Amino acid sequence: MLTAGRPSATVVFDGDCAFCTTSAARLASWSAGHLEVVPWQRADLAALGLTARECAAAVQYVGPEGNYAAGAAVSRALQRCRSPWREAGRLLGHRAVAPLTERIYAVVAVNRHRLPGGTPACQVGG
Repeated sequence: MLTAGRPSATVVFDGDCAFCTTSAARLASWSAGHLEVVPWQRADLAALGLTARECAAAVQYVGPEGNYAAGAAVSRALQRCRSPWREAGRLLGHRAVAPLTERIYAVVAVNRHRLPGGTPACQVGG
């Protein structure tokens, strides 16, 4: 059960990417204050135990249960949101589904500049 008050977990995303920024804003609204959602370019990475290289490579989740990246980060973050997103996060993180979650995350990350809201600045490595 989630409790009211200060966020107990942080999601760190690529603030230079319009697709990521739009996705992060949705995630923040779904979390109803249970997540701090911040671009890595403005985050205190050292305090979060992250590096710029990790953050440039994938979305990051830092919470009481540990640090997670990529699809696992999305799963953990969704689990801190209200229904139905909480249940979706549990499903995405289930050990039978998690490998597919990671593959889908990788495809989305490589193609984020082609997705709705994406711009050339969203291109990985470009």
